[in-house]
Amino acid sequence: MAKTNITIKNIALELGISASTVSRALNDHPRIGTKTKERVRELAKKLHYVPNPAARLLKNNKTLKIGILLPFLKEEFFSMAISAIEDAVLPHNYHVMVSQSRDNLEREKKMVDAFISTRIDGLIVSVSAETNHYGHFKVLEDYGIPVVFFDRVPRNFEANKVHSNVTTGTIAVIQFLVNKGIKKIAIINGPGNLQASDERLNGYLETINKFGLSTSQKYIKSSNLTREETTKGMFELCDLTERPEAVLTFNDYVALDAMAACRQKGLIPNKDILFVSFANLPFTSLLENPPMASVEQFPSVMGTRSAELLLTRMQSDEPLPYEEIVLKSELRIH
Repeated sequence: MAKTNITIKNIALELGISASTVSRALNDHPRIGTKTKERVRELAKKLHYVPNPAARLLKNNKTLKIGILLPFLKEEFFSMAISAIEDAVLPHNYHVMVSQSRDNLEREKKMVDAFISTRIDGLIVSVSAETNHYGHFKVLEDYGIPVVFFDRVPRNFEANKVHSNVTTGTIAVIQFLVNKGIKKIAIINGPGNLQASDERLNGYLETINKFGLSTSQKYIKSSNLTREETTKGMFELCDLTERPEAVLTFNDYVALDAMAACRQKGLIPNKDILFVSFANLPFTSLLENPPMASVEQFPSVMGTRSAELLLTRMQSDEPLPYEEIVLKSELRIH
């Protein structure tokens, strides 16, 4: 095989490891074991693998392909974001390649490896519910591929980010409930690895404390965003002696699962327990009994701003500092 045809992917396939592991081994990453490094280097030498200086092949030879990695393609929020991203990059002659992690960390890593092999010029990503470390995204930067996180952005991780102001949205929706005379408010939050989960909880606690309402831990539930986990949390809330009068959920999809669980307990959503949420997705307008209120997060605007941020970085000859764009959120009452 000619040495110009040998890639990191070829080495990874032959050794049965990921392309990101091969990249780290070749770059003497401290997290890669000595034996793995030796195996990778020996095979690279045997196959006459010659890396482009600083793996910068992808940086210097544009493919005009942008990757988009999302938890689920079926979710309306993400489909709206995809359309906006595509509209923003097409005038610049880029086309998009879309994949989904299905909220699974290992699948997310495989999709990143696949994007590297496909030689994308940049990646826009909303992380999975399981993602609690981000080394696989750092590998992209080793290749000179800029990454922009949007909506589900990682917490405590320096990166390009585009997301809505979840804290102010949470404060607004709880203020709405308080104005209706509601005093016992619970929350079904998202995974702790997401910055949005932190912001929801902070906004919830800030507003609950401001009005002197109960901050009992029994009213605070979290979900990995599966129906099973949400149902479990909602059942626990329904079984409380002092049942909450209202529940704030991570998004509209979690709200629907929680409302279904409420019905299973013989209760009537938005009568026995009020429901409020995030996203304000268009499909909720078709429901006979949607969440009473939802915080609009403008997925199309988020997609456009993410694309613009990525384009700036792909078109720059010099590395640019990380940027975080925080969009406004607005309460919508149904």
